[in-house]
Amino acid sequence: MLFDIIANYESYTPQTIVMRVFAVLIILFAAFPLHEYSHALTAKLLGDNTAEERGRLTLNPFRHIDPMGAISMALFGIGWAKPVPVNCAKCTKCKPKTAMAITAAAGPLSNILLSYVFMIIYKVVYGFALQDVVINGEGQLALSQVSIYPYIIGALSIVIQINIYLAVFNLLPIPPFDGSRLFLAFLPAKIYFKIMKYERVIMIVIMLLLFTGILSIPLNTLTDWLISGLDWATGYVDVLMGY
Repeated sequence: MLFDIIANYESYTPQTIVMRVFAVLIILFAAFPLHEYSHALTAKLLGDNTAEERGRLTLNPFRHIDPMGAISMALFGIGWAKPVPVNCAKCTKCKPKTAMAITAAAGPLSNILLSYVFMIIYKVVYGFALQDVVINGEGQLALSQVSIYPYIIGALSIVIQINIYLAVFNLLPIPPFDGSRLFLAFLPAKIYFKIMKYERVIMIVIMLLLFTGILSIPLNTLTDWLISGLDWATGYVDVLMGY
């Protein structure tokens, strides 16, 4: 019900533009730093202090933001931060390849966990928004004219979608994404280094596939599945909010 009401607010008005800008800022100043911090912290716990020595074991967004990645995020809804340096050879808690896989998984997992938190907030705000629903002169359900709930919910929705999309994007099993380090951790060293030689070429191809929309189809499908999973995992909030 409320989603139909909110749909009326999705045009490009000054309010919705602010809403989208706010969502992107949350990604840049919360999701990106948490993602990179998770890599750095995991490496630290496994015995590698490389990221800490270079000042990257921090949630300070300015230590992680990549200018081009931030611009891409603002313009196209997809971006990146500066990769955290990790030296798996220094990881004393497990074998280097295992350390590579664990530290790589930490970033996307942080995005999913952050989306889980935002999903809870989203549903709580949704519950309060339902109390602001009125019947307009045409006998239809609508939100009061002064309601700010559509914009809050809209911003939270964008944050959740982008955050999950970034997690899925980073789990692609190709360099330079985190998924490649998960996948390549199980390959012989010779094959791994041969693939890494073409990291930049692969990145260019991936960006072309994204901009042409070819890669967006499977990524969007996986994103929708994960969001549905988060919706199910936060079902208790629906019960507590009474809807």
